[in-house]
Amino acid sequence: MGVDMSNNPPTSRTKDFFASPALSLSLAGIFRDAGTPAETAANREGEEGDEGSVGGRRRSREDTAEISSENSGPARSRSAEDIDFDAELGEPDEDDGDGDNKNKKKKRKKYHRHTTEQIREMEALFKESPHPDEKQRQQLSKQLGLAPRQVKFWFQNRRTQIKAIQERHENSLLKGEMEKLRDENKAMREQINKACCPNCGSATTSRDATLTTEEQQLRIENARLKSEVEKLRAALVKYPIGTSSPSSSTGQDQENRSSLDFYTGIFGLEKSRIMEIVNQAMEELQKMATAGEPLWVRSVETGREILNYDEYIKEFNIEIPASGRPKRSIEASRDTGVVFVDLPRLVQSFMDVNQWKEMFPSIISKAATVDVISNGEGDNRNGAVQLMFAELQMLTPLVPTREVYFVRCSKQLSPEQWAVVDVSIDKVEDNIDASLVKCRKRPSGCIIEDKSNGHCKVIWVEHLECQKSTVQTMYRSIVNSGLAFGARHWVATLQLQCERLVFFMATNVPMKDSTGVATLAGRKSILKMAQRMTSSFCRAIGASSYHTWTKISSKTGDDIRISSRKNLNDPGEPLGVILCAVSSVWLPVSPYALFDFLRDENRRNEWDIMLNGGPAQTIANLSKGQDRGNAVTIQTMKSKENSMWILQDSCINAYESMVVYAPVDITGMQSVMTGCDSSNMAVLSSGFSILPDGLESRPMVITSRQEDRGSDSEGGTLLTVAFQVLTNTSPTAKLTMESVESANTLISCTLRNIKTSLQCEDG
Repeated sequence: MGVDMSNNPPTSRTKDFFASPALSLSLAGIFRDAGTPAETAANREGEEGDEGSVGGRRRSREDTAEISSENSGPARSRSAEDIDFDAELGEPDEDDGDGDNKNKKKKRKKYHRHTTEQIREMEALFKESPHPDEKQRQQLSKQLGLAPRQVKFWFQNRRTQIKAIQERHENSLLKGEMEKLRDENKAMREQINKACCPNCGSATTSRDATLTTEEQQLRIENARLKSEVEKLRAALVKYPIGTSSPSSSTGQDQENRSSLDFYTGIFGLEKSRIMEIVNQAMEELQKMATAGEPLWVRSVETGREILNYDEYIKEFNIEIPASGRPKRSIEASRDTGVVFVDLPRLVQSFMDVNQWKEMFPSIISKAATVDVISNGEGDNRNGAVQLMFAELQMLTPLVPTREVYFVRCSKQLSPEQWAVVDVSIDKVEDNIDASLVKCRKRPSGCIIEDKSNGHCKVIWVEHLECQKSTVQTMYRSIVNSGLAFGARHWVATLQLQCERLVFFMATNVPMKDSTGVATLAGRKSILKMAQRMTSSFCRAIGASSYHTWTKISSKTGDDIRISSRKNLNDPGEPLGVILCAVSSVWLPVSPYALFDFLRDENRRNEWDIMLNGGPAQTIANLSKGQDRGNAVTIQTMKSKENSMWILQDSCINAYESMVVYAPVDITGMQSVMTGCDSSNMAVLSSGFSILPDGLESRPMVITSRQEDRGSDSEGGTLLTVAFQVLTNTSPTAKLTMESVESANTLISCTLRNIKTSLQCEDG
């Protein structure tokens, strides 16, 4: 293409979308009670019961191979103030008589550790009843040979630990919300103070007449945002990440404990055990990434690699369920690709949750770093370990999202090679949120090899274990085959995003790849605006808990899902009530043929009812990838009444393709084309997501009990059509049936036109 790829593309950061109106967290959520407040030290003094060594078995410092939440607190070097922590570690031995108080303080009290059997029984009861009554505690204390107060304090501290993990997760989301509010606050101040662009002196909007009214509204909103930011900041200062509320049973000790202590408690593991699990996962990832047959068998029909599960069980000594078959569905895949990005920047993008989410906008709907377990060594954070959360989606509301907690570790294997491994730890999601649809990561991740010329070779392994669930018929093949969340999807998306960054930073773009825009600043501004538009589109059409979808029937018989949201202060979208209508259909055509049809401006009038049969003309075309389908265009549409400009972003990779567009203000877009900042220019995206239906695919896992190997049919295309419409400029307005009916008509007519043009009315 003639593009100079010597520049290392920086990875920009997008806004954190955890602060969407549907997910706003109130301050009261920080203090949500996850269990009965623990007793104070004064209450303990009045408690009846033996404080001796009833039923306890004393362990040495080294005997910590199996421990649970109650003895997984701080490191074993304990200060004198820790003697009140006896409820967690067991009861202390009594001193001999009433000796000198000073001698008592100097003496180090000894503690009884609960036995493995005692822990197991208490854990079992806790799962059934986190708040056992007096009768249950008495019965358990007799059964285990413990004092009733020992049992009582164990349950109190267990509830406190779970409450701590929930509060930490909420604080992580609140921090992201606070950052978003701060960014919006700053943007609004700039919009008020700079009504004209500093680069060209022209107005950034054509609505100059209403500037005074808008300024008043922005000032009011600005004040509200400042107040909200201060509230969130005060809450985070009072209960910073890594601490719990002062109502915990251990008082000051609990507040002074590091964040790692909470997570060793919730895991029921010491840090050394967590690192052992991570190291084992790293070894398994390396074997899975480099092994050939018989562990991986290449399909003759599709060319994809298939995991031989029988060989996997033997290779890694996996325990086989009593039934002989896995209780959950297993998806395993491996793919290799070359990406144009330097190795340190790529590793950083995996460890920074915002960059990671930005790199995969079509796959990740939510992501958060819940806790940092180890910061690693050096500037590149070699050996860093952190607990992360992700919600994975498909670009349709018909397929439920997958929510997964996992530990991620980045490690340098050699001067030219790094590994990033993900692995879920047993029962973590149960302790954090038992309502999650269970999805766990067996050792997964990627091996990254530096090719010394700005390229990296990436070997990606994705190994998931999910609860078996019913999938909508249309998407059953692509989901059950493992393609939807598999390695090829991740690698193809990574390649597309890295290529986009290279073209964004290129300084010697040939004229044929950048027509209609005179300056590099204008090119960058348009590409940045198009990326924001596409990311917004991906967030709007998935099954994420951001949205509540309602099913209605279209005029063509296809199902339509509708959702509405209120934009109160995001300058990147129009303010008011926004309606999103989505429909997913199967078409008996090739995904590539459908993509070319939808992105072609010469055929746009065949499906876009807004043109009324009129032509569309491209006035700017910016390439953002080596495939000619990866481009951003500005199209003009002329009708009898008025003229309209459309910003269109088309994307295609080896897995999926998208055509996303939005009408734009002509005066504002002309300013953007000269290099003006586009971040505050409102766009409301609509478009299409195009996927193969997966019918030509083979299963991602084979075993000796392999049954149905799938169909040999050629397959077709899964098309998702989405329209977003501003129904009312007042955020307090309600959605009307007229708006719903208009969206229904828009989607129905568009689908009918597409089927007619592609001659698949009966598809």
